[in-house]
Amino acid sequence: MWELAEKKTTPIYQQIIEQVITYIQDGTLKPGDKLPAERKLAAFYQVNRSTVVHALDELVSLGWVLRRQGSGTIVNEGNWGRSTTPRVDWRSLFTQESHPNEPFLEKIQASLNDPSAMDLYSGELPLGLIPDFRFPSYTWEELLLEEKKQSPLGYRPLQQVICQRIKAEQKIDISSNQVLITSGAQQAMFLLLQVMLQSGDSVAIEDPSFLYSLPIFASAGVKLYGVEMDREGMRVDKLEQLILTKKIKLIILNPTFQNPTGSTMSKRRRNELIKLSQKYQLPIVEDEVFSELNFSAIPPSLKELAPYQVIHLGSLSKIFGSSIKIGWVVADQDLIQRLSEAKQMMDFSISIFPQVIAHTALTDPHFEKNQAALVAALKQRAQAFCEESQAIAADWNVSKIEGGIYVYLTWRHRHLTRKDWEIFLREKIVIAPAFLFSNDTMAMRVNYTRMTAEMRQQFFLKLQTISNELRRN
Repeated sequence: MWELAEKKTTPIYQQIIEQVITYIQDGTLKPGDKLPAERKLAAFYQVNRSTVVHALDELVSLGWVLRRQGSGTIVNEGNWGRSTTPRVDWRSLFTQESHPNEPFLEKIQASLNDPSAMDLYSGELPLGLIPDFRFPSYTWEELLLEEKKQSPLGYRPLQQVICQRIKAEQKIDISSNQVLITSGAQQAMFLLLQVMLQSGDSVAIEDPSFLYSLPIFASAGVKLYGVEMDREGMRVDKLEQLILTKKIKLIILNPTFQNPTGSTMSKRRRNELIKLSQKYQLPIVEDEVFSELNFSAIPPSLKELAPYQVIHLGSLSKIFGSSIKIGWVVADQDLIQRLSEAKQMMDFSISIFPQVIAHTALTDPHFEKNQAALVAALKQRAQAFCEESQAIAADWNVSKIEGGIYVYLTWRHRHLTRKDWEIFLREKIVIAPAFLFSNDTMAMRVNYTRMTAEMRQQFFLKLQTISNELRRN
């Protein structure tokens, strides 16, 4: 078993790496199996012990094996970092069909170019609500000095601030080598797909979910399977059925102020989800980009409940807009290293400038006060929206708004078609119909934060007119 092919030009340590990975992939070595001791492997391969140590170190960094003091080297039982050296499948690039844009999205984009249209589609706060902060002036030389504080994982001062905030908010002690700075949460998601999954793998997500609208899954050849939700969040019984029938490799969800429904998963359901993921040894990716926009206490994050089972994604774009496109991944150190290597290979480097801005914003002495003022303003808009929505209550069921930026409105009557939703665009109200996020055509996502009092009044007047037309149709 532990023999190498003769007359191979590849370095011996690489041949050892390839052989161990092959044994794991074909089932010769199973999760939890123990490898022979270093001295025995060196004798089997007839090489120096240092060559074996080099190969095992590489396998550890790639996530294929683990070293435990007193137990030796064992095959990794989790999915973290399970991937061979990245390869480009050139054949698939030539044969893969392009993924056409959703026709309704093209109409939405055209409508957004009309300055007279009411934009309730975009996933950002209006400029008037974005917290302000004083940005110190930097000379070019000073920025170059800040550049020296950059590591492959990101701008170190920003990493440290994120660690401090996570410790304060989620009661988790993490170090900087467990945080990777990315250009927004979507880039973080893309890197996770590249490192943790292969083409043809299956992922479980919420239904409905904004993830359906992202092209990164189709580009990676990853299959998405939606899991039905109820008032407490993703249904764990439905998820287990998918795990057993579709060979799910990863669970990705947005448990707090979910996009598009605005709902929050209960603590009880979070614990059930974690228990199920541990049962099947499936990692969870938790997208928590809205959690700081909460009007009252929210359940503990999944990361807080299961620090080693959950990969946490965060972002500043929901607070400061897309102008500060900074996100981060919090995960096991080995996985963060793999993500960092993939990020460098894809040349996804992030300029020092937005990272310095993000650090300045988070360390501004008025940040907490400004954020509290933002949340208060959002709460006021949410309450006004819910009060004024009574005018359309006979036609639309309006979800509770407990935080975040979205409200979900569901039509109470007959089945709606895509053609029906075009009435909104004709009336210059740009919303996100549910069919962008699932197979449902009966609901819409509305960004309530973008409405002033005048816009809100205009929205509900137009919505009554549209509702009358939908009923007539």
